[in-house]
Amino acid sequence: MEMFDVAVIGGGVNGCGIARDAAGRGARVLLLEAKDLANGTSSASSKLIHGGLRYLEHYEFALVRESLTEREVLWAIAPHIIWPMRFVLPHVKGLRPRWLLRLGLFLYDHLGARKRLPATESVKLARHPAGVPLKPEFVHAFVYSDCWVDDARLVVLNARDAAQNGAEVLTRCPVTRLIREDDHWLIEAGGRSFQSKAIVNAAGPAVLNVISKSPDKAEYAMRLVRGSHIVVRKIFDHPYPYFFQLPDGRIFFAIPYEHDFTLIGTTDADHHAGLDRVEASAEEIAYLCEGASHFFRTPVRPEDVVWAFAGVRPLVDDGSGKPEAATRGYRLDLSEAGDGAPILNIFGGKITTYRHLAEEAVDLLATRLPFPKNQRWTATKTLPGGNFKIDAIAAEQERFRQAYPFLESDWADRLFKSYGLDCYAIFGDAQSLADCGQHFGHGLTEREVDYLVHNEWARTAEDVLWRRGKLGLRMNQQEQLQLENHLRKVVAP
Repeated sequence: MEMFDVAVIGGGVNGCGIARDAAGRGARVLLLEAKDLANGTSSASSKLIHGGLRYLEHYEFALVRESLTEREVLWAIAPHIIWPMRFVLPHVKGLRPRWLLRLGLFLYDHLGARKRLPATESVKLARHPAGVPLKPEFVHAFVYSDCWVDDARLVVLNARDAAQNGAEVLTRCPVTRLIREDDHWLIEAGGRSFQSKAIVNAAGPAVLNVISKSPDKAEYAMRLVRGSHIVVRKIFDHPYPYFFQLPDGRIFFAIPYEHDFTLIGTTDADHHAGLDRVEASAEEIAYLCEGASHFFRTPVRPEDVVWAFAGVRPLVDDGSGKPEAATRGYRLDLSEAGDGAPILNIFGGKITTYRHLAEEAVDLLATRLPFPKNQRWTATKTLPGGNFKIDAIAAEQERFRQAYPFLESDWADRLFKSYGLDCYAIFGDAQSLADCGQHFGHGLTEREVDYLVHNEWARTAEDVLWRRGKLGLRMNQQEQLQLENHLRKVVAP
């Protein structure tokens, strides 16, 4: 039985980030995921790489600074799936005064290492494109910078880079038992047994469940908070996302999404149900519709929702009264040396800080487990497909369109924003759509699907349509059935 140096449990953004970092330092890494990569929280976010403007109100300055610093680091290593955006924050009379918003945004501009992103500006909505779909009572706004990310693809690309550095990635392999045997662990997962010198428990909301399978005890209490989002047909036709304040003190976003849609969210509700099927409640959907209707001229109704999704955030329980006030920071808990083989439990975290969290986690492991190479490296090494400069994005997109002129413009745009330069590995010498095998619709071809199966651990139509991409928003039942039939043929039993 092979002995791994590190076994990472959890195929979300933190787990895949840690696996990537450790494998790149020369460790023999095993990544175990119970379902599909990014199956839970890491594919159910607001899709933002941001500092967390609202965290300033809760005095989490260190977290905001860390997040803002990571924002441009991540943009540089994944310019194909991370994009800068200018967010519009309307002033709402009777809520936070304009001077307070301006002060918060001044701090937001200067707390982190902002270099490329433009600073905040004040605008009059009557003279700005973002004012057109809003009700006339909203007069003033601030426009500030943050970034958008395809969250599930961020996870998969970290897993791919881990695998390219020698990690073994096993999905649909749930851990059932952890046994410490002096200087190593015996891991029972997916009907198989593995050995590892150390374990990283990065199971997100299931972190306590994993600890319960080991002889150790949890050092922190967790607070599970559900965040729900809705997607509707686009309700504005410009590139500016919105950051809205509600009368109850909460905030939410309305973001251009997949060309033809608007993403609205999120809620913050304590989650007490199970983790197998997390869904947005009817009350949360109604709340988001009501919030959007408060700002937009065109009302948003529950019947307008074409898709709703929810994820559970695993937050450290800091005793906060309201769920939105609970810290988004993280805690790393490494077992004592006297206990034998180490286990590192990851509590909390957010997508924007995943890379730095992973770096700190591997540094901590290195105090107990020597790595062949122990230099930090992930801040400068691009993720698969992103090996081009930020400023070259438009030129690279055009080069791809010219290389494969048979792809419709929207298809080519989706493909490049998903795979970057790896698009060429998918399409190779194809000269026409017919050269790409079966066309399932909306630019999804057999070549792309087979690439996802062989390179990105996709196994089901849901994996392809909702995590490797978002074509589930467009495909009808017949198209999905054709995809499922093809996958049955190419996925090994």
